[in-house]
Amino acid sequence: MPSRPMPEAGSVTTLELFFDLVFVFALTQVTATMADDLTSYGLLRGLLVIALLWWSWTAYAWLANLVRADEGVARVGMFAAMAAMFVLALCIPEAFDDAPGGLSGPVVVAVCYFVFRALHLLLFYAWSADDPGLRAQLLRFTPAMLAGTALLLAAAGADGAAQTWLWVAALVADYVGTYLGGAHGWRVRSPGHFAERHGLIVIVALGESIVAIGVGVAELPISWPIVAASILGLALAGALWWAYFDVSALVAEHALAAAGEQRRAGLARDAYSFLHLPLVAGIVLLALGLKKVLQYVGDTGHHSLSDPLKGAALAALVGGVVLYLLAHVAFQLRTTGRLNPARLTVALLLVPLAWLGGALPALATLALLTAIVIALVTFESLRYASDRDRARHDVRSGHSPAASGSASQ
Repeated sequence: MPSRPMPEAGSVTTLELFFDLVFVFALTQVTATMADDLTSYGLLRGLLVIALLWWSWTAYAWLANLVRADEGVARVGMFAAMAAMFVLALCIPEAFDDAPGGLSGPVVVAVCYFVFRALHLLLFYAWSADDPGLRAQLLRFTPAMLAGTALLLAAAGADGAAQTWLWVAALVADYVGTYLGGAHGWRVRSPGHFAERHGLIVIVALGESIVAIGVGVAELPISWPIVAASILGLALAGALWWAYFDVSALVAEHALAAAGEQRRAGLARDAYSFLHLPLVAGIVLLALGLKKVLQYVGDTGHHSLSDPLKGAALAALVGGVVLYLLAHVAFQLRTTGRLNPARLTVALLLVPLAWLGGALPALATLALLTAIVIALVTFESLRYASDRDRARHDVRSGHSPAASGSASQ
């Protein structure tokens, strides 16, 4: 079964979408695990797992941009990788604290991570026989992956703070090692496919936030507060979708396509592989916050409507949106060279809400947060209406977008 290269005008394959279903499950597992340990320490560990999942996922985004995922040996490799990641996702509740009996959860996580990443490198190496620059880059990339796996295995034998710090060291080794290896040799064959692939994973994460709303009240009787909170949560997720897909994603894709081959690889690495991590992490934190809000307003046996969100739940709700907006600012700055002052200002203004929200009922905090984000995207749409319209149509028709304010939205 010979593999086929991804065409320059290629699009995401159905196998890649199927592949992403494993990550839907994994993100759901992370949200549920953080909800069970709703402390600052639990949030930190959840974010570490998200970073591990993200680095696993993005490796295959690069691979599938070079070779069609649904052809030849790549198809077999994708299914094998899905199996490894699915087992890893099953172990997420035991990633740090092993449950009694059975296999060691932390060890299984480390082994699955190694298998997943090793398959990626083997597939990449097999395809790069006629590309010495790419093969050399893979050899520079391998030590970072091996160091990360070794530190994860060491973490499996530790506990408490030492275990958490070993996880941090593993991720630093993998992320920083990759960055220090440079972008020379990496290839982005289809800019459209690469941008679409990352846009779809943002959709996956936003979808998980919708799932969190439903799961949060699945066993509770429907009530007007639940209806109100659900609509507000959906509106907030919709506003975050608008912030990414209305103009930002289109202009970033055009910038990636317009870049030269070597600059394109560095741009793809920075803007997508690195800066989409805080985008996705922010959405997962928001999903956790929405889940807790729905529990507060729906479970009247344990909470009243006047109860405020506090601690880690409030930090997740507000902090998730702040992280998402700050990641947008960095993403746009890297792709367009322009700073978005509106989003930066709103993100900074929201920081005090993580404390002030503790004095408001949970539903009021959600309503205020939703109103602020909707006001932001409304302001941008009206303030840059003509430039926004021109950018959207010019990018979709293949022309250069207007070098104006809306291009950095």
